[in-house]
Amino acid sequence: MKEDLFNKTDFFVVKALEDGVNVIGLTRGSDTRFHHTEKLDKGEIMIAQFTEHTSAVKVRGKAIIQTSHGEISNETE
Repeated sequence: MKEDLFNKTDFFVVKALEDGVNVIGLTRGSDTRFHHTEKLDKGEIMIAQFTEHTSAVKVRGKAIIQTSHGEISNETE
């Protein structure tokens, strides 16, 4: 069953547009908690997916996030 979950889970891409972008994984369950943090520098790319433990991701800092639903950037001009 675990294998089926990972085969059906969409991947997402985070590309840092500045140094120090934080990508924070949040847990599933009745209490949402931080469970993993990655720090990216400008130009670094992280490819990730939601899992049985990760239900949400928070991105701090200027980045481009790409998913199967589209692309979003929090960079302001």
